[in-house]
Amino acid sequence: MTLKLKGDINISTVPSIELKALKINLNKSIYGTFAEIGAGQETVRNFFRAGGASGTIAKAMSAYDKDFSDAIYGVEDDNRYVTEIRLKKMLGYEIKLLEDRLIRKHHSQKMFFTFANTVTTIDFAKKFKGHGWVGLKFQLDPSEPYNEIILHVRFKEIDAKLQQKTLGALGVNLIYGAYYLNDNPRELLKSLYDNLDAFQLEIDMINFSGARFSYVDNRLMSLLLVKNGMTNAVMFGHDGNNLLPAEQLYKANILVLRGSFRPVTKLNIDLYKCAVEHFKNEKKVIPENTKVIFEITFSNLISEGEIDERDFLDRAELLCALGQKVMITNFQEYFKLVEYFSEYTKKRIGLAMGVSNFVQIFDEKYYRNLSGGILEAFGKLFYKDLKVYLYPVKDIKTGEIITSENLKVHPRMQELYKFFKFNGKVVDLENYDPNILEIYAKKVLQMISSRKEGWEYMLPEGIPEIIKNQKLFGYSKNEEIS
Repeated sequence: MTLKLKGDINISTVPSIELKALKINLNKSIYGTFAEIGAGQETVRNFFRAGGASGTIAKAMSAYDKDFSDAIYGVEDDNRYVTEIRLKKMLGYEIKLLEDRLIRKHHSQKMFFTFANTVTTIDFAKKFKGHGWVGLKFQLDPSEPYNEIILHVRFKEIDAKLQQKTLGALGVNLIYGAYYLNDNPRELLKSLYDNLDAFQLEIDMINFSGARFSYVDNRLMSLLLVKNGMTNAVMFGHDGNNLLPAEQLYKANILVLRGSFRPVTKLNIDLYKCAVEHFKNEKKVIPENTKVIFEITFSNLISEGEIDERDFLDRAELLCALGQKVMITNFQEYFKLVEYFSEYTKKRIGLAMGVSNFVQIFDEKYYRNLSGGILEAFGKLFYKDLKVYLYPVKDIKTGEIITSENLKVHPRMQELYKFFKFNGKVVDLENYDPNILEIYAKKVLQMISSRKEGWEYMLPEGIPEIIKNQKLFGYSKNEEIS
């Protein structure tokens, strides 16, 4: 149960940044420190200006000089300062200092916190718009352990002063949300954009941790970032914690498998294994610098106009169990996905897909919003160092195996297809298992929900047990019927 806070101000609409800061200042239970690096002391400035800050702010500092910062927080192995590791060091160090310097029994009613950020704003040439890490370590009861919210932002404005102001507002929103909206993480997430707009900044990663957030699934929070329009792509690892896409993709060889994975089947895994083997044998690919990503488009998660969150978590649970990194994107068209990857790497990019999905790329209806139509899309798609790794499909009626050699595209697209095919942009995966080509996720899902026998043999080892034990995809523990 969340501690009832004192000093509440009755505000019926979304409060301004000044009113949020004032509400925090007037709450005699909230007390902590601010440590801000790289963009001035923009967050704490709002609390000083709001008035009544003497009972809230224990210390405010900005270790702007790198040598001075290293003397306080230590030297990073990679000599980088705008990183999650640096932010966590700042939060841990400042909280410990607060605890060491104050006698707790003299502050028995105080809920301690430390707010920190480490950022870089837009450069002089305006080529790099800047980004940063922002975090809060805080108590919701003086006797409880600390909770933590950490997020990553990318600035969109092209003026350093505007970025600083935006950062300051975001910091206030985070602190306010942590204390007044902590029992509703969804609303807390939305409130980070109070008095801000999507054209000012992008939040592309957030993680909640601590006892008060033990029920929060960070994968769902990641999904909500895309749903709320805060970012176009998010990623999480096999442990369920969110990852920063930029750090995972930076200067890496990338192999991506797009699918519904509802549920992940033996065919999906065979495609994965075949594609990885082929991709890592490419001359331009460094195996140890290769990132393999299972990607699901946002539109694939929508059911009847709404996101089916339970269904999303079911898919995520299985992919995480297989040790995979998962990405959710808002890029329905492949060329947009490749453009996104190209922001972070110039290395070889691979798209692994089945023949059916590949044929859809040649459907002109997906490119009507482009002035150059499908030619513009294909120029963006294949101009990069990209290859498509094609997994065959079996024709249900004839039993014929369809590959790049005999697939059919619209007559108007045949020459375009031939151009990319004969330029080595499309590669058939030949080391596939022919015995599993008739496995379809839709059929498996139907068998699970209708309790028909035999679906277990269509899934990777260990996955059926997870579905049964956790009752995923509507599975019932009632006895199965044939």
